[in-house]
Formats: sequence, C-alpha cells, structure tokens
Amino acid sequence: MAKSSSKEEGVRGIQKAAILLISLGPERSAGIFKHLKEEEIEELTLEIANTRSITPQVKEDVINEFYEICLAQQYIAEGGIGYAKELLEKAVGPEKAMDVIGKLTASLQVKPFEFVRKTDATQIINFIQDEHPQTIALILSYLAPAQSALVISALPPERQADVARRIAVMDRTSPDVIKEVEKVLESKLASLVNQDYTIIGGVDAVVEILNTVDRGTERHIMETLEIDEPELADEIRKKMFVFEDILLLDDRAIQRVLREVDNNDLAVALKVANDDVKGAIFNNMSKRLVVMIQEDMEFMGPVRMKDVEEAQQKIVNVIRKLEDTGEIVISRGGGDEIVV
Repeated sequence: MAKSSSKEEGVRGIQKAAILLISLGPERSAGIFKHLKEEEIEELTLEIANTRSITPQVKEDVINEFYEICLAQQYIAEGGIGYAKELLEKAVGPEKAMDVIGKLTASLQVKPFEFVRKTDATQIINFIQDEHPQTIALILSYLAPAQSALVISALPPERQADVARRIAVMDRTSPDVIKEVEKVLESKLASLVNQDYTIIGGVDAVVEILNTVDRGTERHIMETLEIDEPELADEIRKKMFVFEDILLLDDRAIQRVLREVDNNDLAVALKVANDDVKGAIFNNMSKRLVVMIQEDMEFMGPVRMKDVEEAQQKIVNVIRKLEDTGEIVISRGGGDEIVV
C-alpha cells in the first residue's frame, strides 16, 4: 500500500482482509466468502474473530487501498498496464500509482500477448500468418478460443493441423522465449511476464479451439492428426464431446440417437448423470420406456464408475457417428449449426 500511514504499513495482508470484511458488513462479506476456498474462509474467520478494535485511520487506509487496487484492475482491463498507470497517476499521483501497480502486478499473472487479445482477428491473421507454426501455436494458446478459432480457420489447410498439434503437445514455455516472441510482435507487456515457467496449451486448449471452429476445419485437422498422431487425435476426440454435452442436441437429434442406443447401456450411463441430462433423454422417450429404464437403474444396484464411463462412451460414439454422416447436428456455438 501507499505510504499514507505508518501504522497501516505494519498491518499484515490477512489483517487487511479481515478489516475490509468487517468494514463492508456481514451481507457483503458473506457474498465475498462464496468465492473463497475453505481454508481461506477459515483463516479469515479466525482473524475476524481475533480482531478486537480498529482505529479509524487504519480502517480508512485499508478501504482506500482496496479502492485503489479495484480502480487499477478496472483500468488494466480497459486498456492495459500503461493505461492504468497513466490514469492512476492523474488520480493519486505518480508515487502512489507506481506502488499500487507494483503490488497488483506482483500478485496478478498478467497474460502475455494481452495487446493481441484486444486486436481484431482479421488483423491478427495478417500479423502472424507468415510466422513459424510454433510461434503461431504459442500465440493462439494465449488467446480466447473463439479468437483462436477464427485465426486457425483462416490458415492454409496444410498448416491448420500442424498448428493444432503444436498447441496440443505444448506444455511449458520459457519466459525468455515468450518475451522474444512478444518483442517481435511489438509487445507492450514483455517486462511484466511472470518469471516462473508458464503452463500453456495442452489438449484442453486445442479442444476448446476445435469445438469453436467450423465443422470442415475441425474434420480436416482431426483427419490429419489421426494419420500423423493417432494417439493424440484419440485423446483430443475423447474430450471434444462428453456425455453431458448431449444437452447440445435438439429433441429430434436425441430421438435419433436413442434409436441406436442399447437400453442396458442407457440405464448404466444415466446412473450418475445429472437431472438435466436425464430430463433431456426421458423427455424424448415414451412413458413406458422411461419407467422401464428407471426400474433398471433402481434394481441394478451399485455400478463401477468404469462401467458407467464405458456405457457413456458408447453413446458418445453413436453421437459422433451420426454427426459424421450428417444425420444430426451438434450446436457448438460456432457457425456450423446454421441450416440453410
């Protein structure tokens, strides 16, 4: 915090948090607790219980610090670190602004390529399309899935699968490498990159992107990966549509799927399914069949989780097969759900 009070400088972080919650009152504090971990709640509760008295000066200093940090976070979200620093300097002076920004960036992991995230996808494509596939993969790993989907869809077909593969197998990237790429891209945030190795990419990252691209691009990438990296392709495919995603299907598609599914597999698959999934399926079955499936679920007794997952995977495979043949459409939120 800024040097507004010598007393406040000796207050520990947990004490500041407790003082802030006490100052906010029980209702607002309860709302904040909903977003904290159990151990954090326990620690704060103990600190609040042990806080006997707060001087008006310390209370005011803590609230001011909280306000300044919130203000800085808002400015960062609106225009980045440079923008936040400029506005804070006007609001609280250069020394205090540097102090607030310093504390904030020390606790936040500001993502690299933030300036790219605020750029139109068309400009990004023009900016990076001639870069090495590994460089493109690194940049796309940091962008929002929808933004990355637009970029990867615009790449030449022969590069799409290569970039997707590189994202999937990417694990950790040295800060020096990230900084160098940012310099090439005229980075504004290179000096703020966390010096620890940064975990990026991975199968989950490429799955999010593939779930957003159009069906043609997705199919081309997956078919190429199935030839070049069959194990990786299988791992990606398993994560691209899970059993609970049956909620993405409309009633007509669910009815078509159910015609291909064994009732015993369905009963096992629904054993641990949530109410939304059960409702979506039961609403597309006859009452007589629903009763029969429910009775099977009731009388089958305990079922191994492995058996449940296998039954769910069988149904997922049916869904994929029907999608590949064009008999059903999965609404993933991209452009492929449009029917003309």
